[in-house]
Amino acid sequence: MAAPNEITPAQLLRLIGTPNAPVLVDICIDEDFAADPFLIPGSFRHPHRDIDGLKARLDGRRCVVICQKGIKLSQGMAAWLRNDGIEAEYLQGGMFAWRTLENAPRIPASALPAPVGGSTLWVTRHRPKIDRIACPWLIRRFADPKARILYVSPSEVAGVADRFGATPFDVEDVFWSHRGPLCTFDTMLDEFGLRTPALDRLSLVVRGADTNRHDLAPEAAGLLALSVGLSRQFKDDHQQLEAGMTLYDALYRWARDGQGEGHDWPADRTA
Repeated sequence: MAAPNEITPAQLLRLIGTPNAPVLVDICIDEDFAADPFLIPGSFRHPHRDIDGLKARLDGRRCVVICQKGIKLSQGMAAWLRNDGIEAEYLQGGMFAWRTLENAPRIPASALPAPVGGSTLWVTRHRPKIDRIACPWLIRRFADPKARILYVSPSEVAGVADRFGATPFDVEDVFWSHRGPLCTFDTMLDEFGLRTPALDRLSLVVRGADTNRHDLAPEAAGLLALSVGLSRQFKDDHQQLEAGMTLYDALYRWARDGQGEGHDWPADRTA
């Protein structure tokens, strides 16, 4: 019988990338992590002995605790947190089980930029349209939920990156940008190891809209129209990003679960 504070890898996989995903806490000991330096998307590392520090980071939010095998470390931590009023679960089988789950991505820890003030810091051109909304959505849903995004004048991206330690993206001559026919969203999928069927499907739509290749996916034209509309609806780039998060949440669920669904009226019309 499953424990009441246990979540299976398959159950967790369904939550990752959605707004309802719990906070993911990796408490693997340093030796185990050094031998396999990968993270479940959206998770952060925390020492298992620093329970008060973890409680402060959680701030009462639901969490899943992850260790190497899903036994003493994660079960003990989850039980302690639940005793202190935090809804906590442990990952059944830990990282060992996650590695065997089909289409379960793992992010190389080395791919994540060094945090600045507790979270990753990214900078790009202001007045975003497609890549500069899609990439922050991907970062926050799969890499760093607390990532901060700076939108600045195109001529100032490099200077801001240098002065503030931010990681530039979607500008020319930087690591996180277009590569050949692929857009920055594709680059992030490749570098973060996130090439799942759903995100691959979504990437075709993003790439088609961002590079004016609507032949790649019929949905690309619709994404372009919605992106232009959002850019004209919001003067503030961060308000536009928040609205765009909802848009890409919906697109991701379409790409994951709903791409085969059509619609007609009346509903019972026959061919």
